Amino acid sequence: MAKKENQQEAAVAEAVSKTEQFFQQNGKKVVIALVVVILVVVCGYLYKNFVIDSNAEKASEMIVEAQDRFAGENPDFALALNGDENGAGFLDVVEQYGSTAAGNIAKHYAGICYLRLGDLENAEKYLAQYDAVDELASEVVNAQNLGLRGDVAVEKGEYEAAVALYKKAVAASANIYTAPVYLLKQTLVYAQLGNKAEAQKCLDALQAEYPMSTEAREAEKVVGSL
Repeated sequence: MAKKENQQEAAVAEAVSKTEQFFQQNGKKVVIALVVVILVVVCGYLYKNFVIDSNAEKASEMIVEAQDRFAGENPDFALALNGDENGAGFLDVVEQYGSTAAGNIAKHYAGICYLRLGDLENAEKYLAQYDAVDELASEVVNAQNLGLRGDVAVEKGEYEAAVALYKKAVAASANIYTAPVYLLKQTLVYAQLGNKAEAQKCLDALQAEYPMSTEAREAEKVVGSL
């Protein structure tokens, strides 16, 4: 029994590490997607208002400075978060222009930085401040935001809350990059909770929607071990 519980705890730890693996394997794609979202959202905001708002323009300039630190070959999450005399950080954008479209995206970025720095409380705080954008280009970011909040909940041992957030993440965007990851994480958390029926449902969804994914194969092993 103890051995099985240890295996399940290791599975949950693996669920959280999937996020870091996702960044490592798809980092450039994620960064490109985020940059595109920033451009689409900011340009859309300006277009809808017909006049270039000075705050929105300044915020978009500042977030690019912070994003450069976030997306480099050797990203410096503390510098990207706080900035320095050479450029703004995401917190600067949030504090000065939080009501703009760029300020909204900066909250998401800030949450990621805090999570990568191991500060769960602030990661949760800033990720929760992000307002989902109802545009196709923003779906991946909306899903990622919910999934990262689920990771924070797992780290805090709040498994029911984590499952609820992972479900929302899958519903937010049925893309091949995030949806399988969060379905697998649901499977692993349900395994930790000893809920084989719900874990099986997640596996069924993976096999139906993403049969060739590595997540589908991993989920099959997890359910088979219950």
